[in-house]
Amino acid sequence: MEFYNKVGKMAIGSRLRGLSDMITTDAAQLYHIYGVDIQPRWWPVFYVLTQTNENSITVIAREIGQSHASVSQVVREMVKCGFVTERKNKHDQRKNFVSLTEKGKAAAMKLNDQHEDVSAAINQAFSESQYDLWKAIEEWEYLLEQKSLLRRVQEEKKKREGGKVEIINYTPEHKQAFKQLNEEWITQYFRMEESDHKALDHPDEYIIDKGGHIFMAVYEGDVVGACAIIKMDDKKYELAKMAVSPKAQGKSIGTLLGRACIDKAKELGADTVYLESNTMLKPAINLYLKLGFEKITGPPSPYERSNIQMELKV
Repeated sequence: MEFYNKVGKMAIGSRLRGLSDMITTDAAQLYHIYGVDIQPRWWPVFYVLTQTNENSITVIAREIGQSHASVSQVVREMVKCGFVTERKNKHDQRKNFVSLTEKGKAAAMKLNDQHEDVSAAINQAFSESQYDLWKAIEEWEYLLEQKSLLRRVQEEKKKREGGKVEIINYTPEHKQAFKQLNEEWITQYFRMEESDHKALDHPDEYIIDKGGHIFMAVYEGDVVGACAIIKMDDKKYELAKMAVSPKAQGKSIGTLLGRACIDKAKELGADTVYLESNTMLKPAINLYLKLGFEKITGPPSPYERSNIQMELKV
């Protein structure tokens, strides 16, 4: 208990395993008390078979929420000890059907009293506790079905690391990083085009001096992302040249850069932000949708790689 109090909720898995081991150890002794020599982990399979004359391993696995392989192993152990018998389906040799033997049926009769006594004991324990463990387990199962613990931890990691990202204004010293970040992703999927060279080789002339703006993303002292807004007219800007270093992906950098550019466009008087992309870049498309962009049919693109145009009203 001292260990769990010290470590806290991050040890929830270990603590639940400890509780499970405690109950399983008692359960193993309980079967002996009632004169039935079965293993606690057999019980779900055993119970399902007491409710039906015969069942397939596939149906049993679905019923108790365990894998086919796990149920197959339990069945083999039960067959070896004489509690169940197994046969192949006449019409489908891949399916095995399982049923209780006479020994298994006799054990089931003995377990009726055990079930009654165990239920009463658990209910008494529940009445002595402040919280309803059964309802809490049901609630946790539901919550983890909606969003797994892995997904929840990944989101917290992304949030924590995203908090370390700093979005700063472009300065001439960022020129090489701006070019390198964009060349890296463009050449990974496509080829550099004339419009790329103009904007990346001369960002001041082709973006900033024409009324646009460039943001850079810095993570733990390193420049890891970039994004620009290019002025199209007084009310419309293009979101362009968004790039995030592969070593820094998964930290919400694209989202932070996109929002910074959208906010800047609004500040400059825009009512529309436009962009061009390619549908094979699924993470980028998902990001744009998340930012509120919608697919449109716009003017012909100067880029060969562009096959989708999107727009956001701000």
